[in-house]
Amino acid sequence: MKNKLGTILKKIIFAFGIIYGINVMLQKVNINLPINIYTIGITSILGIPGLLSLFAILYILK
Repeated sequence: MKNKLGTILKKIIFAFGIIYGINVMLQKVNINLPINIYTIGITSILGIPGLLSLFAILYILK
């Protein structure tokens, strides 16, 4: 149980860090992905492909 909780926590922290880092890098071109429970959840579950799909959805909706 403790090991599983640690793995989930690591994925959540990794997702937050990746989203934050990409937001900082893309700040110059005014592309910003909001950091909320949904984006962190999708990124932590799906990883990088989930993050790329979130950016694709953001680009399509703009």
